[in-house]
Amino acid sequence: MVQMTKEPTLENRPAPSAESLASAAGKAAKKGPAPVHLWNPPFCGDLDMRIARDGTWFYLGTPIGRHGLVKLFSSIIRKDGDDYFLVTPVEKVGITVDDAPFVAVDFEAEGAGSDQNLTFVTNVEDSVTAGPDHPIRVARDPDTEEPTPYVLVRANLEALIDRKSFYRLVELGVHSTKGTPDGESWFGLWSGGQFFAVIASAELP
Repeated sequence: MVQMTKEPTLENRPAPSAESLASAAGKAAKKGPAPVHLWNPPFCGDLDMRIARDGTWFYLGTPIGRHGLVKLFSSIIRKDGDDYFLVTPVEKVGITVDDAPFVAVDFEAEGAGSDQNLTFVTNVEDSVTAGPDHPIRVARDPDTEEPTPYVLVRANLEALIDRKSFYRLVELGVHSTKGTPDGESWFGLWSGGQFFAVIASAELP
């Protein structure tokens, strides 16, 4: 009697390895930015991969030391709802992100006032100029009121602006009533022709 081999189903198929994902990401990168928003592969489970708040990537609890490998993985991140995934044309696996998938580690400012442009560089060497397509937002801790700033890098994916950069940004801040949440004066930042409110002027000393 010939014994038939049962094909694995989506439910019992093991999650792909980091190596296979890196290979797929490398192939996609050769053709330009990976169009992850166009891919709709089956979900293959969760991978033991985590991005810490400081931007360090961990696999199986160990930091990934190869920067080139981190860049490859970062090129195939997608956020669906509140969850993060690594996506290739044939696989989709869940990963853990402690805060934001990227960290803005530096920026350059050009111009002044409403003509100012702020261009951020991330830990994986993405470069974006804040503006309508790459807004800056500042979250406030409900308990401590501590501000946490972010800039949008690409679809649903933000970079946490690191502390040293935020201190420099504060030095460039101005007060304005243009485009503010309530029409009142706010302290904030201009970039790309848009004003990004940080804190109401009345709340400052």
